[in-house]
Amino acid sequence: MSKVLTLTPLTAEAFAPFGDVLDVSGPPDKMINAGLCGRYHDRACLDFSDGKAGISLFQGEARQFPIVLDLVERHPDGSQAFLPMGSDPFVVVVAPDEGGKPGVPQAFLTAPGQGVNYHKGTWHGVLTPLHAPGLFAVVDRIGDGPNLEEHHFDTPFTIENEIKHQR
Repeated sequence: MSKVLTLTPLTAEAFAPFGDVLDVSGPPDKMINAGLCGRYHDRACLDFSDGKAGISLFQGEARQFPIVLDLVERHPDGSQAFLPMGSDPFVVVVAPDEGGKPGVPQAFLTAPGQGVNYHKGTWHGVLTPLHAPGLFAVVDRIGDGPNLEEHHFDTPFTIENEIKHQR
């Protein structure tokens, strides 16, 4: 038997305890390229205890609802940003830390064009695109030593395709 998680729309306010929402909401901070391009400046707090920032490409398998959540992970030595290379929404799962283990997860659905940056040490679900090709640019720590902790839930969660709108 699994526990049900309800999706909520991804907003900067709701996601703030876990990281940054990367999008182009509001007016640009600056117009560049002879006024033809808006720059939305410094949208994520990249945080690495050592090593350097690297850009990798991830291609995740498209998932279908209901989605079983039985594993979350975190990266204790660096933040991790996921930037979709398409405009399709994807599922974002995060959980608060409760004494070194994840608490009850929360599931968000991104709007087209949104990405996320998980704060260093934030428990999060695996890459969960809903549409192929599921291609993402990922900015994270490149360095020596392990930077991955995984947690398998004894009782998995199920993410339903039903949006709960925040009030």
